[in-house]
Amino acid sequence: MPAARATVLAAALVLALTGCSADPATPAPAPSTTTATAAAAGTDAPSPTAGTSSAPPSPVATFDKEIVVTVAKKKVTPPTGRVEVAKGNLVRITVTSDVADELHVHGYDKSLALPAGAPASLELRVDRTGLFEVETHASHLVLFQLVVR
Repeated sequence: MPAARATVLAAALVLALTGCSADPATPAPAPSTTTATAAAAGTDAPSPTAGTSSAPPSPVATFDKEIVVTVAKKKVTPPTGRVEVAKGNLVRITVTSDVADELHVHGYDKSLALPAGAPASLELRVDRTGLFEVETHASHLVLFQLVVR
């Protein structure tokens, strides 16, 4: 019986060692939502991108579309254009302006104070189709046109 027991233990050890090792040709699985949530919550969970970036973990909320605009010396970057999104999407608009102003999303009547030199973000669930201008009120600059389909 001891020989059979030793054989079973050896087989279990071989299975444990080979079953846990990753095949180098197989890509690593994508990070789980739990890991991303734990990292965003500030716990000691390992970061899925540890060592590859010095950026802080992203917030737990996810957006279907994030639009980032900078206004400097009355110049809009990226240049004014159309941004298409699907109806029902959650859109995050982040604007950094060199002067204090106010962001306004026409058709949705959403506004946001823009402090000088600091980014400000507006989150919007786009539930109406159409073409909507996104502009600054004081400087009267069209930042982009939001196309919701």
